[in-house]
Amino acid sequence: MGSAGSLVRDGADGRASGTSSSPGTRRGGGGLTLRVAFLGTPADAVPALEGLVAADHEVALVVTRPDARRSRRSAPEPSPVKVAAARLGLRLAEDPGEVTGAGVELGVVVAYGRLLRPPLLGGVPLVNVHFSLLPRWRGAAPVERAILAGDTCSGVCLMEVVEQLDAGPLYRRVPTPIGPEETAAELRARLAGMGGEVLVAALEEGLGEPAPQEGEVTYAAKLAPEERRLDWARAAEELVAVVRVGRAWTTVEGKRLLVLDARAEHGCGRGVPGDLDGTAVTTGSGRFRLVRVQPEGRPPLDAAAWLRGARDVTRLGS
Repeated sequence: MGSAGSLVRDGADGRASGTSSSPGTRRGGGGLTLRVAFLGTPADAVPALEGLVAADHEVALVVTRPDARRSRRSAPEPSPVKVAAARLGLRLAEDPGEVTGAGVELGVVVAYGRLLRPPLLGGVPLVNVHFSLLPRWRGAAPVERAILAGDTCSGVCLMEVVEQLDAGPLYRRVPTPIGPEETAAELRARLAGMGGEVLVAALEEGLGEPAPQEGEVTYAAKLAPEERRLDWARAAEELVAVVRVGRAWTTVEGKRLLVLDARAEHGCGRGVPGDLDGTAVTTGSGRFRLVRVQPEGRPPLDAAAWLRGARDVTRLGS
């Protein structure tokens, strides 16, 4: 198998080919046109798929995960990538093994949600769009882990796919700051858009030779539900980071309360961690100001409105 970096411009019709020419060089006036397979599942992957189509690449096959239930009671629903591919009139499959028989020059992987193994690895050149500055935050939840760790910078990497998790050499590494109040959903959407742009631009320029990842390796495991629980003994700023990740929760008289928006404030709260003073919660360091919440079985509402209807509530985490 030739590496993805060996795909260069062809002077005849703009179609990319592996040749003895130096990677990434321009050979003729036509734009780079590739016959590609796309592997992705969530909404984060859709901008890259749409970008490939808009750039006139031939997307011969789209592989996505099977329809899945969003809750126990709901019917199975197609993935966002499946919906987008159907809208774009693209051929769909659920078996990644179909890529090897699709006659493609390149496979593009964006948040597919499953490790790829031989014979696909080794049969088709594969590149992956990853939402972190590798080697920091290899794995399934790079956006969430970056916010929980207090990172001020994230980014997009375009890498060669290898068998080890997110360990391939890099074709592109593009940083972007993380806003101090930016949520995981907001950052993920922004990185998804960036990823599509980086991918299309790299294919237009020619990938070139990838460079090995450098720096300390950290891993971004998926968050367990308990990691989203608000532990009031922690500092307010750390708790707000949990809220920014999404689905943060605490309990009120044994029932779950989702905290959808909050702010950290300086100063000491009253009483012990978890005690309420209006919409402010005492924490291990600083005060945690509730902004928007969602009680169990009810729609979201402002924290002040919730408290007016829950007059006897004096602490959270009970």
